[in-house]
Amino acid sequence: MILNPLEQFSIFSIFNIFEKTSLSSYTALSFVNSNFFLLVNILLFLFLVKLLNLNQSSKLIPNRFQYILSFIYKFVLNILIENVGPSAKKYFPWIFVIFTTLFIVNISGMVPFSFTVTSHLIVTFWLGLSVFIGVTIVGFATHGIKYFNLFLPAGVPLALAPALVVIELLSYFIRVISLSVRLFANMMSGHILLKVLLGFAWTMMITNYMLYTMHFIPLGIVFLLIFLEVGVALIQAYVFTILICIYLNDALNLH
Repeated sequence: MILNPLEQFSIFSIFNIFEKTSLSSYTALSFVNSNFFLLVNILLFLFLVKLLNLNQSSKLIPNRFQYILSFIYKFVLNILIENVGPSAKKYFPWIFVIFTTLFIVNISGMVPFSFTVTSHLIVTFWLGLSVFIGVTIVGFATHGIKYFNLFLPAGVPLALAPALVVIELLSYFIRVISLSVRLFANMMSGHILLKVLLGFAWTMMITNYMLYTMHFIPLGIVFLLIFLEVGVALIQAYVFTILICIYLNDALNLH
């Protein structure tokens, strides 16, 4: 039984690979529960997609699961086209993988005894950093040295140029924090709230008969919050994807 609401976010090693670095010290490469659930989620999604394609190959009318996959495909494609433009379709696989991965790991975290990978800042930080590096590479690959014009829009008075460059640089690098902290904070806070309310209901059940009859109140709130958390899981994947598309649009279409 978990007594601490934060215990559900604990990282523990499943197995270690040890490499001896000196006579008395070791460096451990660990495969932890976070890695395990992330791997399981991705493999499960790939398996379902492959299974749907195999089952659909001999049918003319798609089934309901095929419709869901097609809806997600069109949904992400519309986000990309509306925020970046039709010319950005070549980046669609990248955006689609990020959206589906985030949505799956967020939703799977609602399953009892599972683990919410995006509830750890280190995971969302490296995801945000990889997106930041990718968008920057796209910008320089598209515009070359002219990509620095992003930090100094045309027509700016010379006296304001130094201050504006500093502000633009800060806002550019703060994107990593904007992407990572928003996702981490929303997923972690929601799960903590659910655990606190469940613990409160359990305490009321075991205290006395009078409180036992009232424990249905926090349980009812938890029931409603579960639907809210499912919505948050979808919204956070959507917001993360929207922000990537906005940053990608800045990289492809300068000020």
